[in-house]
Amino acid sequence: MNFLALPKIELHCHLDGSLRAETIIDIAQKEGIQLPTFDKDELQKELIAPLECESLDEYLKRFFLPNIVMQSKENLRRITFELFEDAARENVKYLEVRFAPLLHTLQGLGVEEIIQAVIDGMKDAESCFEIKGNIILSCMRTMSVECAFEVVEKGKKFLGKGVVAIDLCASEEEGFCEKFVDPIALAKEYGYRVTIHAGETGIGKNVLEAVELLGAERIGHGVFIKDCAEAYKIVKERQIVLEMCPTSNVQTKAVHHYSEHPIYKFHKDGIKVTFNTDNRTVSNTTMAKEIHLVNNEFNLSEEDYRQIYLNSVEASFADQETKEWCLAQFKEE
Repeated sequence: MNFLALPKIELHCHLDGSLRAETIIDIAQKEGIQLPTFDKDELQKELIAPLECESLDEYLKRFFLPNIVMQSKENLRRITFELFEDAARENVKYLEVRFAPLLHTLQGLGVEEIIQAVIDGMKDAESCFEIKGNIILSCMRTMSVECAFEVVEKGKKFLGKGVVAIDLCASEEEGFCEKFVDPIALAKEYGYRVTIHAGETGIGKNVLEAVELLGAERIGHGVFIKDCAEAYKIVKERQIVLEMCPTSNVQTKAVHHYSEHPIYKFHKDGIKVTFNTDNRTVSNTTMAKEIHLVNNEFNLSEEDYRQIYLNSVEASFADQETKEWCLAQFKEE
């Protein structure tokens, strides 16, 4: 199979983990921002998390530099456009980009301005390339419940206009779901779809709680349902879709090697899995690379790939017309 040529769907991609090094340098030079280096190759090394990361927390340190240049409407719009451009180049047909608006208020931008700038960048790209997209608003688990309510409230006016879902992300602690029951319930009431980062760092029970307490329709990562029978059962029975990110999971030590990744085993056991990059820059990856790596380990058949593509389309938070367009892309292959 030619993975570059195959149509792709990506449901789990962080905006602030997917910046081009040259863009960071360009913005920093224009705005007088100090960087550790202005050499593209050297900066790339600062941005990419090593495969030998010790933990998720070490991996998350790589988001500090990108965030510095993501504090104006113009920069957010440009960075979003470039991410969609990069995805379109490798035949991604539909992309859901997630980001935490509250990380971009350091220079006085309001949450609504931030969300609008990201939507504008996406719309710019949709008009230039053969790609469609939607935005997922992330609430940081390291922030207060009030912050989550703020994102839910201020993002509400963008539902159906580019924003489709709410997410909880950042460092994962056991039992985090209970803290966020109320803001996520309100989000559902408003019409947000729900995807939750859970089971990324050894706590399979968090996946169970994300489904039972928060009504998660999809789970970001979900690797550790392998060690929690109840979580495994609920994911399989309710057909909760897992947004799996193999390279990121090796970096954060959810697994120690690609060969240990449960993505293929889950797929063969009837759990709905999807391929994702998580962070194109921090994980130094692309959708084609992720698919290639999984194929190298598990020898994917064309039918395997087709099924995972169909899972991804079905699990997307796109409208029916976009889903049908995505399905037609595969039929044309």
